[in-house]
Amino acid sequence: MLQVKDLTITHKKDLTTFVKDLSFVLAPGDRCALIGEEGNGKSTILKLLYDPAQAESYVEWTGELGGKGLRKSYLAQELTPAELALPVGEFCMASPAFGDADPKTLARTVAQVGLDPSLFYDWREMSTLSGGERVKLRLALLLLEDPDLLLLDEPSNDLDLQTLEWLEGFLLSCRMPVLYVSHDEPLLEKTANLIIHLERLSRRSIPRCTVERAGYREYVERRNSAFARQEQQARKEKAEYDAKMEKWRRIHDSVEYQLTTVSRQNPGKGRLLKKKMHTVLSMGRRFEREAEDMTPMPQWEKAILTAFDPALSAFPAGKEALRLDLPELRVEDRVLARDVRLWVTGPEKVGIVGPNGAGKSTLLKDVAALLLPRTDLRCAYMPQNYDEGLLGDRTPIGLLAPSGRHDDVTRARTLLASMQYKAEEMEHPAAGLSGGQRAKLLFLGMVLQGANVLVLDEPTRNFSPTSAPVIRQTLADFPGCIISVSHDRLYLEEVCDRVVELTENGLREVW
Repeated sequence: MLQVKDLTITHKKDLTTFVKDLSFVLAPGDRCALIGEEGNGKSTILKLLYDPAQAESYVEWTGELGGKGLRKSYLAQELTPAELALPVGEFCMASPAFGDADPKTLARTVAQVGLDPSLFYDWREMSTLSGGERVKLRLALLLLEDPDLLLLDEPSNDLDLQTLEWLEGFLLSCRMPVLYVSHDEPLLEKTANLIIHLERLSRRSIPRCTVERAGYREYVERRNSAFARQEQQARKEKAEYDAKMEKWRRIHDSVEYQLTTVSRQNPGKGRLLKKKMHTVLSMGRRFEREAEDMTPMPQWEKAILTAFDPALSAFPAGKEALRLDLPELRVEDRVLARDVRLWVTGPEKVGIVGPNGAGKSTLLKDVAALLLPRTDLRCAYMPQNYDEGLLGDRTPIGLLAPSGRHDDVTRARTLLASMQYKAEEMEHPAAGLSGGQRAKLLFLGMVLQGANVLVLDEPTRNFSPTSAPVIRQTLADFPGCIISVSHDRLYLEEVCDRVVELTENGLREVW
């Protein structure tokens, strides 16, 4: 069992407290989903629980972290550059559990996650594997550790639909406690039985932690219902208070008028009016005290994302955006698919699906290489690896306003504020931001560019369950073309009007 008591986390750079007095207990069978907006500390909590040293370089914390003696296994959201440079076999051998496992256990574990056992001994670098292959491999290594507690940071990222279904079944059958971060709403709905919701209210200055034993959908509906009741009660009390105060102001103004007009020859009436004014003022102070106990309007952290300018992003209907004819889709000397043809006209929104390792990201890079140089359209590319689009240690302001001109900086700050960035976060190095915050930066760059063709690799993968519906709606309303790879079931349903599957024999129309 894991017990956390009064956990408070503060960022060292700007002294922002983003988690305050968080307490919870995890028991066997608990599948606890850690949810909240981007940059609210979800990944940091997982790091602290696994190994405080992983987070203490950038945060300070107080409270009690239980779980001494528990065997903890941790799936980080991303691999380090050093890990990505390792050959797959060497990466696996770094895990003691892998070295101790017998062939039968290895075979059973890779079958669980849908991997070829030979991948454990592959000579390729980890960076050459698809995102989904890397997640599957790391999950397999975690299972070999036979842990008492699983800490999973975005385990569903980049998984194909078949492996997502396996992950759902695994979590549902898991007897050990699991604390996980995920932005996959169907996964949350099917698996979570405990919710920890991290928020930052009042312009991200006041942290709030909510712990509720419920499924995700039940939690959302219960929370929305409670907020609706609170808002209704607050409005009712406010209306009653305003009516009461209006009546009080009329009495006050009447007595005040009589006091100013009473004749000096009538001192008795003047004394009575002063006494009456004293009573009226006393009544006003009582009303003010009552107002302090009124039901407050509910507060919640709103997901605010900027929209594309329709005048800039519109793409003419029927105009050819892409005509791709590839005899072979290759990665180095490997042929991933043959006879790949993809034709897109405006304003189509195309989703590309397929199993992990099929070559979807490779195909999307080829598409971007064709479209980015063209002058008859404005193409923007969002890679799966955000570092490809966010260079060096530049800050969000430096990335969005590289000119440094006052007007450009002001506009960048306005756009960042619309995406819930605090002023301090605008000056943090982009490389140190959460995955969701970096995704927002890439979206803002596309907005500023006025792109009318978007090439997106897993565009919703790092957006929170509260932001994801907004980003899906933003992309559904986008008036240009979208060519995307995604395993997000809701994204495919709500945004894409064409879905194609990448197979060894090319692209197959799904719908």
